[in-house]
Amino acid sequence: MVSPTKASLLWVLLLLLAAPPLHAQAGDGKSGGKSIFCCEDDSGRPVCGDVLPSQCYGRAYREMNSQGVTRRHVSAPLTKAELARREAEAKARAEAEERDRIQRRQDEALFETYPTLGAIDEREARAIAEVERSVEGVLAREQELLVQRKRYDEETEFYRGRDLPRDLKSALQVIDSELASHKEFLKQKEGERALIRERFDADRQRYIELLASGHKRR
Repeated sequence: MVSPTKASLLWVLLLLLAAPPLHAQAGDGKSGGKSIFCCEDDSGRPVCGDVLPSQCYGRAYREMNSQGVTRRHVSAPLTKAELARREAEAKARAEAEERDRIQRRQDEALFETYPTLGAIDEREARAIAEVERSVEGVLAREQELLVQRKRYDEETEFYRGRDLPRDLKSALQVIDSELASHKEFLKQKEGERALIRERFDADRQRYIELLASGHKRR
C-alpha cells in the first residue's frame, strides 16, 4: 500500500511531467511558474491539482511551485467553536488590559493625593473629625430635646385620664419626630465613619504594596 506522502509526491511528479517546459512557463509573469495545491481528503489521502481541488475547500492545504518546493501553508478556516473561543480570549485580554490601565491610573492618583504614607493617616483623621463634629452637634441637640420631653411628660401627668391639650400633644409629636430623625442621622453617620475607615485602610494597604514593589512617583 502506497503511503499518503509517497502518493502525494507521485501526483506532483505526474503534474510536473504534464506541465509545459520551464521556458514555456517563463512568460506567465509569476516567480517560480505554476502553482500546485495539495491537501488531504476525508480519508487522509493526498489530493493535488494545479488549481485548488474542491476536496480542499475548507481544509488546510499547501501551495508548491513547479519544482515541488512548498511556497506556503494555508491553515483551515476556523470552526464556529474556535472563532467563539478566539473572540472570548480576545475579550478577556482586552478586559484584563483595561483593568491594568485603570489600576495604573488609580495608583498614580494615590501617590499624587498622598505624598507620604503618613499623609493618609492625617487625611483620615480629618475626615473622621468632621463626622464627629456633626455627631456632637446632634447629640447636644438630642439632650436638649430629651430634657424638654421629660418636662412635657411631667405635664401630661396632670391630664391623666383626659385628652391632652392640642398644643401639648403637638409639641410632643414635634419632639418625637425630631428625636427619630436624629436617631436616623446618627445611624447614617456611623455608616459614614465605617466607610471612611474602610476607604483609608484600602488606600494605606495599596500604598504599602506599591512601596514594597519599588513603585516610585512619576
